Amino acid sequence: MSNGGITTSTMIEDEEKGLHRTTTGVTMSPELFEKLYLTPKVPRVGDNNRRFANPTALGFVGFVLSVFPFSMVLMGWGGAQGLSPLAGVFFFTGPLLLLFAMIFEWVMGNFFPMMAMGLFTVFWLSFGVLQLPTLGLGLPYAQEADPTGTMSPEYNAAVALYLICWGFALLTFFVFTLKINVIFAMIFFLAATATWVLAGAYWKLVSADYEAAQKLQKTGGAILFVVASLGWYMCFIIMAGEMRIPINLPVGDLSHFWPRTDVELGASEKRD
Repeated sequence: MSNGGITTSTMIEDEEKGLHRTTTGVTMSPELFEKLYLTPKVPRVGDNNRRFANPTALGFVGFVLSVFPFSMVLMGWGGAQGLSPLAGVFFFTGPLLLLFAMIFEWVMGNFFPMMAMGLFTVFWLSFGVLQLPTLGLGLPYAQEADPTGTMSPEYNAAVALYLICWGFALLTFFVFTLKINVIFAMIFFLAATATWVLAGAYWKLVSADYEAAQKLQKTGGAILFVVASLGWYMCFIIMAGEMRIPINLPVGDLSHFWPRTDVELGASEKRD
């Protein structure tokens, strides 16, 4: 450890050629680590961060490429009718990349990013299921005027309750992002807000107030567009840092408001 940073050094031996090479890594402060990996830096035995690539940006790519088109459809851009055309986004873009990122974060021992990737993986998968007309989830509420049942008060009330629960989950995660940076915190706070706004849109469908429902839907889509923009901004920063491109864009570091985390947990407990 040097000046609050962590320097890695490894010896690589090539027995066939009789070569011995020493590779010295860069010094990474706890603040920089939290900026790149979005998790507090704590010492670990056999730190996998020296061996594997940073998967956090991969999760952001999956998240952003799902939220952007979703938000555009909600705002009515392009004249898209319904969400079913986004099945590929709901199943094969966001969840796929997020699932891989979640597994890699788990392998590397990055707890919070693993939890965040897993949360958004199951959200897109479950929400995507709701948009598949072939499953006929609204058929139990079908009537002659509504053969699919998706416009029934019962169906829309169930979706509204589903989104309300997800809003509380996202708000819980937001509390823990206050340890990392402002951008990450805003992503979760605005995502929770958008989820509740969309829940309000479904509640308006329950009372057949279609004009208010449309306004709430567009508002939720606009908020999600901002969320996607912040996600892409964070992804760009992580990629620039990993590629050693000297672009120092602000993220609003919040870690300095908290006790240092680059110490052993046992030592921290003794100190307390």
